[in-house]
Amino acid sequence: MAEYKVPLEDMNFLLFDVFKADQMWQRLPKLAEQVDKDTAQAILQECAKIAEQEIDPIAREGDETGVSYNNGQVTTAPGYKEAFATYAEGGWTALGGDVEYGGMGMPKMLTALHEEMLCSADISFALYPSLTAGAALSLAKHGSEELKERYLTKMYSGEWAASMCLTEAHAGSDLGIIRTKAVLQDDGSYEITGNKIFITGGEHDLTDNIVHLVLAKLPDAPKGPRGISLFLVPKIQVNDDESLGDGNNVSCGSIEHKMGIHASATCVMNFDGAKGYLIGELNKGLACMFTMMNFERIGVGIQGLGAAVRSYQNALEYAKDRGQGRALSGAKNPEQTTDSIMVHGDVRRMLLNMKALNEGSRALSSYIAMQLDYATYGEGDIQKQGDTLSALLTPIAKAFFTDLGFENTVTGQQVFGGHGYIREWGQEQLVRDARITQIYEGTNGIQAMDLLMRKVIGSKGAMYHVFKEEVLSFIEENRQNDHLAEFISPLSDSLTDLTTITQELLEKSTVDVEEIGAAANDYLHVFGYTAMAFVWAKMAQVSLASEEIDHDFYQSKILTARYYFARLLPRRLSLLASIRSGSQPLFAIDDNLF
Repeated sequence: MAEYKVPLEDMNFLLFDVFKADQMWQRLPKLAEQVDKDTAQAILQECAKIAEQEIDPIAREGDETGVSYNNGQVTTAPGYKEAFATYAEGGWTALGGDVEYGGMGMPKMLTALHEEMLCSADISFALYPSLTAGAALSLAKHGSEELKERYLTKMYSGEWAASMCLTEAHAGSDLGIIRTKAVLQDDGSYEITGNKIFITGGEHDLTDNIVHLVLAKLPDAPKGPRGISLFLVPKIQVNDDESLGDGNNVSCGSIEHKMGIHASATCVMNFDGAKGYLIGELNKGLACMFTMMNFERIGVGIQGLGAAVRSYQNALEYAKDRGQGRALSGAKNPEQTTDSIMVHGDVRRMLLNMKALNEGSRALSSYIAMQLDYATYGEGDIQKQGDTLSALLTPIAKAFFTDLGFENTVTGQQVFGGHGYIREWGQEQLVRDARITQIYEGTNGIQAMDLLMRKVIGSKGAMYHVFKEEVLSFIEENRQNDHLAEFISPLSDSLTDLTTITQELLEKSTVDVEEIGAAANDYLHVFGYTAMAFVWAKMAQVSLASEEIDHDFYQSKILTARYYFARLLPRRLSLLASIRSGSQPLFAIDDNLF
């Protein structure tokens, strides 16, 4: 496997040339004091060193060795404890944290790029700090002052980690039927009893304590999702002086043996009358947990992107070096016995697919992160717009990026041919690791329903209208730009198609709701390709206007943008035809005829 190289030039291009993040930060008082361009660039450079020098080297052995389980104790793979200590000592566990409790308060536009680096280096390692960051976000927003003071500082320092305990064996994604029980105690705490499965980082040896965020129900709680509450349950109880006390009644019953992410501990967790503390209000736990879940869903999308970026780097290095056959138009290197496989049209197709989709995903991820920053730090209309757009695009970040991410890891494997299927080259690990991203934190089918049913139809098209107006404004601003016409025209057509199919589905939803379930996955992808066309047009605009347009970087951007619009954006046309075929082809077949 090629050594991972962080694409810093592209990251800086997006932050400061395309989205002008440094100017945005200065306009937001809550960010202006925390970060500027120099600070952001220094952070990216230092994070790149950690990813390349500390995390990347342990990924292969982590996959080969995995985590081990012995009598309730989980031991991480060789090198992980040391790498995590180095990571925590560098302050990276505090990067996006609340400054009042020891966090660095960096914007999501910066932390999203940080997450990509970690995931390209090793998704398994990235999961441990990612779960902690998500739990800290939920605690900071919904927890009592006492809980925040007691737990957040240690979580930001990396001394304690965290997990998210939602899923139960019988419930899956239907959280309304969970059985974990919470009983109020005389001291105001709660006794938590139940079992949770698929708990990432539920037990490990990286930190002194693990803070579990657990969904549970009181005995008299309303049925369904409205009866869920959220509790903080520490692995080891914390004394009044913040020192560690007695163990809590929390144990790891076993670990899962998985297809991929072998170095990430995926645990069955048992809560046997464990002491827990309420976060937020009773029966409002799902809303509190969604703060963390939405953070993690965007993070999972970035996992898909991270694996895809690594796949592209590996495949490109291999393709340039691998000699096989001759170009159809004649030998390109007659002094050699073969040409590199770069001369073959299908290899170039695969590499350009990966390149265009990866760079488009990174740009769209940065755009969504910008909306999250407006939602978090902005005020007035800009805050409302950021809140709407980030909510609308979160399921796209999770599902679209991970579908493309898995596609691109498989494509990279295909470039390697037979060598991609054997362990020696490490490419098959990326395929296995990326596969879970389409499943956890809400399967991609659930994300598609969230987008179409809850966000678009649930708002009667209002949320979609905000996105449409954003893209339409960009189109109108550049309508007379002859240099950009080759991108503006197809973007306009794509937006028109998306708007038309959105209206058609809004109308169909009032007649036959099954039409929505049948269309949801294809609709999400039509939306994703259109949104990606929007950010590719933005990248092309900046590249064409650069004073250094002849520089290889900008030429690569312009040519890759052309490839995206010519070869990838048309994918939406078949998806539109599929949507318009309706639900009848799905439901005409009786169950017993399958």
